[in-house]
Amino acid sequence: MSDLTPLLPLAAEIIEAAKAAGLTIATAESCTAGLIIGTLTEIAGSSAVVDRGYVTYSNQAKTEMVGVPADLIERVGAVSPEVAIAMTAGALARSGADLAVSVTGIAGPGGGSETKPVGLVHFGAARRGRPVRHVECRFGDIGRSEIRLATVRQALTMLRELIQP
Repeated sequence: MSDLTPLLPLAAEIIEAAKAAGLTIATAESCTAGLIIGTLTEIAGSSAVVDRGYVTYSNQAKTEMVGVPADLIERVGAVSPEVAIAMTAGALARSGADLAVSVTGIAGPGGGSETKPVGLVHFGAARRGRPVRHVECRFGDIGRSEIRLATVRQALTMLRELIQP
């Protein structure tokens, strides 16, 4: 199990900043399976800003829950910039949230390839009405828990950046 404790100060900063700005948050998570939204909701008062979290671990869930086209996943793969962007757009479209972040990646220990190695994670983040920003991180094969924690840290950082004016 991943220890989220080191990430709680960042999560608290996001909750307070989102409250002050009157913004709400949604997530669409694959490789983290809810750890991002779970970290945010560890903070007392998070219900004022957390709208919802979609755990879209399977390709079918990505399609059904946040509207990622199945043919897109078939064409480029679930771990891709295009799918991360579609997950973010879908989380915003299907929720009432002002901000959304998405993650799709390979946490390992298996499942990687030469072109998509273990530790590759694609992120999408957007504020309603603005374009989705994509970030690719290659954390390396540092272990499943460490990849997932690094992914949560990056996603929270992107949320913090969306809140800043």
